[in-house]
Amino acid sequence: MSGNPFVAADLPPVTLDIDVLVGRYADRPGPVGEPAAVAATLAANGVERAAVASLRAALFDMRSGNDEAAALAGPGVLPVGGLDLRDPLGAEREVVRLAERGVRAVRLFPDEQRVEADFPSVRHVGRRAAEAGLVVLTGGDVRRFWRPLRGVTVVFLDTHFYHLGDFVVVARDEPGFHTSTRLLNSPDALETVAAHVGVERLLYGSRTPFYEPVVPRLRLARAGIDPSGVAAVAGGNARRILGLAR
Repeated sequence: MSGNPFVAADLPPVTLDIDVLVGRYADRPGPVGEPAAVAATLAANGVERAAVASLRAALFDMRSGNDEAAALAGPGVLPVGGLDLRDPLGAEREVVRLAERGVRAVRLFPDEQRVEADFPSVRHVGRRAAEAGLVVLTGGDVRRFWRPLRGVTVVFLDTHFYHLGDFVVVARDEPGFHTSTRLLNSPDALETVAAHVGVERLLYGSRTPFYEPVVPRLRLARAGIDPSGVAAVAGGNARRILGLAR
């Protein structure tokens, strides 16, 4: 990816990417998500730091997967805890362990785990994470998963521009609702969120290594948002909700 012709000096640097994974999906083709390769891809695409979760935690074993992510901690990596909604009691215990270890965010994988929005585990785990002071990063359709996560500080990682209006109307009533920019690629999607609920609700996310990180970066560079807003989306907003000084 270092030779990507779209990566240019005029694209904004990303100081914190909220959506990065290591590991692989055993049931589908694609990148193996080896940490060194992921780090190289991020560096080649102007990403200084990333919130990184482990697919092992999501798909196989929470504890060892989260320990794997924790071992990557450093200047370029902020470990994120992965939770298994198929095991709400285990997830409850893991929230406590992660909070005690200073983890700042947990990630939910409802699609991969085949968990529906009305399953009791979603609401339960979201509440426990909020009580522990953790930010929730979640996949899934925002039109369905907003309801069990009301009152939680959450970043919806899969908000599609087709569903942007739904995000806006629920975010008006939920000050803790934020969205990744990954799928907001229509000509006015970022501007619409900024106009209706504020630029502070937008967080840059790429889902490296499973998506092309330059696409949301290019869209952000071309958005009708002032430079301070661009810097906020490219990392400032993520640092704020995660309680990071820098």
